[in-house]
Amino acid sequence: MKFSLSTEQRDFAESLRGLLANANTPAVVRSWGENDTASGLALLQQLAETGVTALAVPEEFDGIGAHPADLAVAFIELGRAAVPGPILETAAAVPALLSALNDQQLAKRFLPGIAEGTLASLVLEPSTPRALDADVAEPVLRVSGDTLELVRPTTQLESVDPARRLFEVESVETVAQGADVAAAAEKAYDLAVLAASAQLIGAGHAMIETATEYAKNRSQFGRVIGSFQAVKHHMSDALVAVEMATPLVYGAAISIAEGSDTIARDVSAAKVAAANAAYVASRKALQVHGAIGYTLECDLSLWLTKVRALQSAWGTASAHRARIASAL
Repeated sequence: MKFSLSTEQRDFAESLRGLLANANTPAVVRSWGENDTASGLALLQQLAETGVTALAVPEEFDGIGAHPADLAVAFIELGRAAVPGPILETAAAVPALLSALNDQQLAKRFLPGIAEGTLASLVLEPSTPRALDADVAEPVLRVSGDTLELVRPTTQLESVDPARRLFEVESVETVAQGADVAAAAEKAYDLAVLAASAQLIGAGHAMIETATEYAKNRSQFGRVIGSFQAVKHHMSDALVAVEMATPLVYGAAISIAEGSDTIARDVSAAKVAAANAAYVASRKALQVHGAIGYTLECDLSLWLTKVRALQSAWGTASAHRARIASAL
């Protein structure tokens, strides 16, 4: 099985990385966490103009209908930049959900707007019981069993990651019901797990790069700390973990594209590996920075909290390990 990216995919990743590098995303993330969403919404619209929000939208609804690997490429870069907002729900979960329903009326109603950058959020019980950034999203949907509802936000809750603004929701209208809703929810869940895994890979790379740059400039005992073998080992361990997890993410994308019988196993394996790799990277990066890495003033803290939240978002490690075990 071939895991290397095409020239087009590499170019897409480079273009996104360039756009995000010029966007001062740490400042955007901090503002978003303080409920000042203006700069974040402008950035998300820029991403929509590059085609990110259209990737999972079928062509008949004005989307691109891209391969899931393209979605993984995009979300690695989004994770690398710690982009805030309901981008996973908008670009992955909601398009997968609506396009898989038997009745395509909701897809016709919402997906063309999503492809152009309209934000969406989703509650998918029981794994995702709260809506992310529901105050800036339209539609906000909730799936419970075989019932799909339009909902609206009520109470905002605290999150370990201030830039992940979670909301309780209340029902507005039941818009679909039946076995096809439950089946569509499974597809939405799998694509969301893939996107979350890719975000974790990107965050892992960002923390390694941040710690490496810090180690090149921080001096101790008359030498830059990056010259110490112990520091090099920390960074090597983190990089190996992230690089080893990355093929599982692309393998899961291929599994989804081919409609494999092992989709559940493959995406869960990707999430477990990516979450563990990002945790290793966060721990090693923090050790290189020392206590300053915890502080809000240090950009590393933005990825530390992001990774902590994403580890349990769209399924905990234990839930995904159980899923893998049941598939064996």
